[in-house]
Amino acid sequence: MSFKKKKFTLPPIIKALDKLPSPPPQPPLPPLPKPPPTTHLAALPTLTLTPTSNHTNLLHFLNSYLTKIQPLTPQNLLHFFKTKLHHHPHFSHYDFHIFNWVSTIDSFSHDHQTFEWMARTLAITNRLEELGLLLQFMSSNPCPCSEGIFSCLRIEPIFQFCINAYCKARKLDDAFLAFECMRKLIDGRPSVVVYNILINGCVKCGEHDRAIGVYDRMLKDRVKPDVFTFNILISSYCRNYMFELALELFREMKEKGCSPNVVSFNTLIKGFFRERKFEEGVKMVYEMIDLGCEISSVTFEILVDGLCKEGQASEACGLLIDFTRKGVLPRKFDSFGLVDMLCKKRMADRALEVLDELWRNGNIPSMISCTTLIEGLRKSGRREEAFGLMERMLKENIVPDIMTFNCLLHDLCNEGRTVDGNKLRLLASRKGLDVNEMTYDILVSGCIREGKRKEGEALVDEMLDKEFIPDLATYNRFIDGLSKTRSSTQ
Repeated sequence: MSFKKKKFTLPPIIKALDKLPSPPPQPPLPPLPKPPPTTHLAALPTLTLTPTSNHTNLLHFLNSYLTKIQPLTPQNLLHFFKTKLHHHPHFSHYDFHIFNWVSTIDSFSHDHQTFEWMARTLAITNRLEELGLLLQFMSSNPCPCSEGIFSCLRIEPIFQFCINAYCKARKLDDAFLAFECMRKLIDGRPSVVVYNILINGCVKCGEHDRAIGVYDRMLKDRVKPDVFTFNILISSYCRNYMFELALELFREMKEKGCSPNVVSFNTLIKGFFRERKFEEGVKMVYEMIDLGCEISSVTFEILVDGLCKEGQASEACGLLIDFTRKGVLPRKFDSFGLVDMLCKKRMADRALEVLDELWRNGNIPSMISCTTLIEGLRKSGRREEAFGLMERMLKENIVPDIMTFNCLLHDLCNEGRTVDGNKLRLLASRKGLDVNEMTYDILVSGCIREGKRKEGEALVDEMLDKEFIPDLATYNRFIDGLSKTRSSTQ
């Protein structure tokens, strides 16, 4: 007995729609923003009994492409979705309707490729109700890969993505329903990644008890928790002011043979500072060093910020100097917070000492740290140190902002050091600082006060070349001031 292959054609209802008489002229309708929800598999695209221009165009679009696909396979359908439908400006939101319609064809069966593409598309576009319908369809229409004794290996990753989407949308009930559906479809136990997604979703939604329930079920299912599981729960305990339980879980973590990472330690250090247990927090940093755990810049930001808020800036300075001498301070650590706090307390000299120590050991400060310290030194009358720091910055290719530079330049000129100020301007220009008319105004005014006519005229000529002199009155003011001075070279 031989079987004749069934040729794929559009359903009769679509052909019948094509034969309906044309309706009377109607005003143009805007494109449908979203198709109505689908609760069962229906023929596409019978969305209305009266054909519209948009409906007719959709029929023509499907007839143009789908009838040419012979035979219709999941791979061909996926190619149609990705290359034709997905980028269409008017029909892309009909993807799930077409997906459902194709599933009614006897000779066609979806597989994990079309399931995964459809699930990701619905999740990314936040069509979570349709996503639930898709998961129900998957549970009742297994992937052809699972016709044997084993289930399809792609089922768990598909559900994992969907569960994560539900958790991000704070739809925990839907996430748990998807989890239960997945358990029935996969072989063995869910992976630790899926449990972590559920636990993290509960924590983000403020459902701490529910997160603990998932953890208990995880242990009951004999799924071994990993460092991410413990970090999520330790953070949740700390957020809910149950710090002792966080410490207990940290000990349990080590007893189960799971090595804590920098996130584990950072969370507990922050918890110690919140509980005002500063000594214990500092000891934990040294414990990290002893265990060989890589310390991040976040660790020191927590440490410095916590001590500074409690008025212990000097202690924070001592710790940073100790850590940099031990060689454990991360290169990317920015001491801006500490420098800013010290300058506000009129301890710019101490801030300069710390910055110098860090710089000497290879921890180059940021531009904002340096300029903040320069302002602190200026306000405390330590202009020479400020000038030296500016020079050091420029030699290390750290270019300051123009406002800080001009303020320091003004201080130098007021002290009769216009020549030094001009040398600093030349150095800054070579390093990439765009000086402005204010820079030249400060220097020319300094030359006038100091009687440096030749240097002042050279600066005025540069201003003319750069079009920094706005009008004739400004030019005359400079020239008149310089003509009344006696050149220092005479």
